[in-house]
This record gives sequence, structure tokens and C-alpha cells, in this order.
Amino acid sequence: MNFLIKLFKTFTEAKRNQEIKKQPVYLSLDDSFVHNFINKGGKFLYCTKIEEVKTHLNHVLVENNWKRILCSDLDLLKLLKKIDVNTQSQFSNNIPFFTTCEHLIADKGDILFSSNQLGSNKLPSFSENFIVYATTSQIVKNTSEGLTGIKTHFSGNIPTNISAIKNYSIKNSDDNFMDYGNTNSKNLYLLLFEDL
Repeated sequence: MNFLIKLFKTFTEAKRNQEIKKQPVYLSLDDSFVHNFINKGGKFLYCTKIEEVKTHLNHVLVENNWKRILCSDLDLLKLLKKIDVNTQSQFSNNIPFFTTCEHLIADKGDILFSSNQLGSNKLPSFSENFIVYATTSQIVKNTSEGLTGIKTHFSGNIPTNISAIKNYSIKNSDDNFMDYGNTNSKNLYLLLFEDL
């Protein structure tokens, strides 16, 4: 009798463990974004204070030996004044680009831009090297929510040139049919500032 009880108990525990393993894991939006972003080859730096943003930015510049950077955002230019780097606001495709973004897309790990950041230039015309400053409040669930957010935020004057960087590895393989024609790949550093 004890043998049957032990056997049935073992079978029930094994079945319960299988059911637990089958249950999906739901990540928060920020965890989901970071997971997908890193899996695509993005470099992620988390910041809780503006001083950390400056420190991480300086480390990225020193690590890559970048002495000059392209930046047209007035708030970011103020941040760059405290760092030893030459800035350029006129478009150039051979120096790293420091910018903000519209939204961070959690379900794919993509970064959404518009003419507010890119002007009239298309993503492929920029340098391979991007540094993006974003906040946790810019994380949205999917592209649809990102586009809705842009439409809501800029209700009277919706920006143009809306596009996303979807791959953070410069070395595209010609073997992958899905990468054919994708010239938006960038070596990208994300400085994510916790603002919530």
C-alpha cells in the first residue's frame, strides 16, 4: 500500500512540476525591452542620476576613442559641455551620433526615431555609431503604442521620417533573407535614465 502511495505522490509531483514549467513568464515592460535589446546586440547602460549619465557617456567616448560627436539636441548639448568632447551640429555620416528617441519598443527591443531626432536624413545615411539617451517613461509595449504616443504627443504637428533601428550588430549576414535590404543596423549604446 505504501508503495502505491509513494508512486502516486511522485507521479503527482512530476506532473505539477511540468505544469509550472509550461506557464509563461511575463516580464515588466522595462525588463522585456532590455532583454530584447541586449539579445539583438545593443549595449545598455542604466542610470539613476544625471551624473551617472555623464559618467557612462564619457566611458563610451573614451572606450571607442571618439573625440568628436554629432549632436543637434539642445538639452544633450548642455550635457556634453561638461565632457571633454568636440561637438558638431551639422550632419556628417562619419562621426558618432548622440541623440534622443521617440520611444523604446519593449516587445522587439527596437528604438523608434522621427524627424525630431533625424531631421530629413534617413537612418542609413548616419554613422554606424549611435549613442541614444532615453528615459524609462519612453518604453511602450509595441510599435502600435509607440506610433499612438507620437500622434498623441504631437497632435497638431506630427513628425515625419518615423523609423526604427531594429538591429544593433553591424555585421549583417547575407545568408539571412530577413536582413536583406536592412541598412538600419547600428552599433548602438543606450543610456537609459530611470525617471519613474
